[in-house]
Amino acid sequence: MGGRQWQYGTGAVLVVLLAWLAMPWPLQGAVAVSGRDYLLVGGATDEPTPHRACTPQMLSGSRQHVLVPAPPEGWSGQPQALDVFNVFAGEVRVQHGDREICGNMHDARTRDSRFRAGIGLVAVPPAGSHEPFLVSWQTPLKARWVPTLRLGAPSPVQQNDTARLLMRAACIAVAIALALSALMAFLTTRDRSFLVYVAGTTVMVLWQAILGGLSGYPEPWLPVGEHGARWLLSLTAASQALVLPALWRLNGGDRVLPRSRPAQLLVLWTLMALAALVPWLRWEHLAWVAQGLQVSYLSGCGLALLVGIWARWRGDRWSQAGLAALAPMLALIIADACGAQWLLEYRVEALQLAVTWLLMMAAYALNQRLGRLRQQRDELRQLAETDGLTGLPNRRAGLQQLGRHLERVNREGGPLVIGFLDIDLFKDINDRHGHAVGDQVLVAVARALRTAVRSQDEVVRMGGEEFLLLMPGMPREAASARLDRLRQRITEAGLALQVAGLEVTASIGLAQWRPGEDDLAALLRRADHAMYVAKRAGRNRVFDGEELDPPGPA
Repeated sequence: MGGRQWQYGTGAVLVVLLAWLAMPWPLQGAVAVSGRDYLLVGGATDEPTPHRACTPQMLSGSRQHVLVPAPPEGWSGQPQALDVFNVFAGEVRVQHGDREICGNMHDARTRDSRFRAGIGLVAVPPAGSHEPFLVSWQTPLKARWVPTLRLGAPSPVQQNDTARLLMRAACIAVAIALALSALMAFLTTRDRSFLVYVAGTTVMVLWQAILGGLSGYPEPWLPVGEHGARWLLSLTAASQALVLPALWRLNGGDRVLPRSRPAQLLVLWTLMALAALVPWLRWEHLAWVAQGLQVSYLSGCGLALLVGIWARWRGDRWSQAGLAALAPMLALIIADACGAQWLLEYRVEALQLAVTWLLMMAAYALNQRLGRLRQQRDELRQLAETDGLTGLPNRRAGLQQLGRHLERVNREGGPLVIGFLDIDLFKDINDRHGHAVGDQVLVAVARALRTAVRSQDEVVRMGGEEFLLLMPGMPREAASARLDRLRQRITEAGLALQVAGLEVTASIGLAQWRPGEDDLAALLRRADHAMYVAKRAGRNRVFDGEELDPPGPA
């Protein structure tokens, strides 16, 4: 019922979307030109280019100042672009001569529209001039998180800025896609692990948006304002609260050390409490929080690496995903310790790529978990619905299959015939030849029946020496002939066992579904009754129950 509701709901949503797209919406500001093969949208404007002047309030507080000097021979007289990246909080000021801009990474409206990943300025210094560019920014909370300044011709500088923006947006898009996929898996399986993944990925998306400045693009959609540092620290703590236990589990920590769960919960709730506390801390305390988060991150990655190596050494192949997820983070930690210039320049993009890889490995591990759950479910279903001796569906599974056939016949029409089979004198076979031979007889009969039908689901062991054959879509006369051939095959299968004095025969009762008269129990009763009539008539034969109890007039 739930699946049908889901299908109906999805269909209704698609119909609404198609209807919305098909409606002739007017294009605001569009100019339709008769006889032309183009469409002009928008219109002329009298609004000036946005320019945000710097104020003393913007430039207050602890700031760092840098002079970008001219070449020794002076400026060439050509346009120069200066772009500032990796400033995570506060205002960035870029000035040359009478040109000045103050921009905030968390509000794209405050920046030159030619620069989206950084705060940039294009100026044309006079030829031979030595006047430098003046740049200032809020002092970073972490000493190694230094800004990057790129100077050059406007076109390549802007291309580099655009490439950074695309990389940052792509990482967030991948994270959102993974979260939606996990949400669909949760709706299907109701496994809370997928819901935890969705929550963790959502936090990581917000963290990446703050880190890369996309929280303010094209307009602010998070209330960051002047509190970018607090937002970044708070989301960093929340991210670590989810990432560090996840790395521990991905690397097999919960399997190697089953009693580590209380420690994982302690880490999670401590970091979550710190994330909630950050907005209320004084500014001078935020640097301590940043250093503490750095220590917790390094410690968590180190412990995850050790437990992953230990688990892999013990033969835990599932820890490979955890070690793979950890590899980019370890590379960044080593590069940071070595002061690698590429990391200083592309720190945001490197961090986002590492986080994206982690999310992909976590999704891979969840899919592996889903596969194991499905395999376990299928194995349990196999045990619950399969006869252990013959490998045929048992009575429970067979009756469910018969019920599905009846629903289809009632809906689509067509014949449905069943045969109820009982091995003749099976108790005597057990008493005379032993139960081991009796089991061989059951297996041989099951094999003979299975090779004569289209699907294994159409042969059922009802219990003991009784079997049920389902023949949907087959006319009664053809079904009777098939059952008679099966009866002969059973005798041949008994002879193939080469047990002295063993003779295997079967009595089979046939019954056909009567729409409007029968139910499942009545159909089985008529087939069972026909089988007993075959036994009373001398065994080793097929009896058509429709001859014994003809259907009433239509």
